[in-house]
Amino acid sequence: MSTNILDKLAEYGVIPVIAIESVDHALGLADALIEGGLPVAEITFRTDAAADVISLLADKRGELILGAGTVLTPENLQKAKDCGATFAVAPGFNPDVVKKARDIDLPFVPGINNPTDIEMALSLGCKALKFFPAEASGGIKYLNAISAPYKHTGVKFIPTGGINANNLSSYLELPIILACGGTWIAKNEDIVAGNWSEITRRCKEVAKVVSNLK
Repeated sequence: MSTNILDKLAEYGVIPVIAIESVDHALGLADALIEGGLPVAEITFRTDAAADVISLLADKRGELILGAGTVLTPENLQKAKDCGATFAVAPGFNPDVVKKARDIDLPFVPGINNPTDIEMALSLGCKALKFFPAEASGGIKYLNAISAPYKHTGVKFIPTGGINANNLSSYLELPIILACGGTWIAKNEDIVAGNWSEITRRCKEVAKVVSNLK
């Protein structure tokens, strides 16, 4: 994965994971993230609007670090790049998608949940891995245990699933953490209601947590 993108994600500490249902909400969402000091968005391919949202934001909000999430197939990955995503993320490990990402030069973070996944990812050159679902799998204690044999490789993790304002700092304090994925920052109900001030507030809250750890 591009060192430049990795550095940017690590700098902000949190990647808002967003399932957005309508392109009409895209610019308001982006502006809320930017105003809150967290200009990062992982737009998941869980909705029909995802591709159009990524395309619009890539065109109109170039300052946003724009990723595609729930990328399950090589075709998804190609679509993400064509739409303007600068990185992509998956919940699991699919070697075909990893190889496709390498072929099209799109930074890609596959998901892992056990040592076998980690070794498969390392064998294909992946050094940034999504740990999912983080809290349901055992959280920090489990991640520390399964990652211990691989720390010397330099692999870093992006835990996602169950991360929130209350446990964020506990994850970010770990040296093996690159950043955390969070769905709590831009909730669907706030996006639909256009409650941009609440999203901005959560972004500022996250930025404060990250700043206090530096």
